[in-house]
Amino acid sequence: MYFYIKALHIIFVVTWFAGLFYMPRLFIYATEAGEKEPVERDILRKQFSIMMKRLWYGITWPSAILTLIFGITVMLMGDWDKILFKPEGKWFLMKWIFILGLFAYHFSLHRLFKEEMAGVFRFPIQFYTVADME
Repeated sequence: MYFYIKALHIIFVVTWFAGLFYMPRLFIYATEAGEKEPVERDILRKQFSIMMKRLWYGITWPSAILTLIFGITVMLMGDWDKILFKPEGKWFLMKWIFILGLFAYHFSLHRLFKEEMAGVFRFPIQFYTVADME
């Protein structure tokens, strides 16, 4: 059972990352749409809004939650929590620090997502290209 849960954890990590990496690309597209004619801009932004909502609420958030649930389950089933603050568990402590960083990035994207859903496009395209992995 341990390996099935570990496999699920890895699968949801991958889908979570897909959402985290694709969301800035959608921000770029929605921002670029602001340079179009008003009719075309409104159509494009409406479509990108639908795509962002589906990605964020249908893939990224559920994957983040399931990654955390399955990760904690794997940690407890594998007794990894017992070495967290011991010398041999330094790697595991570093992993938790990176996890906290990923969730900080996730919440920063969530803030940007909420702004764009409200029609606020505060940042230029260059701001998003720093976070964009393409």
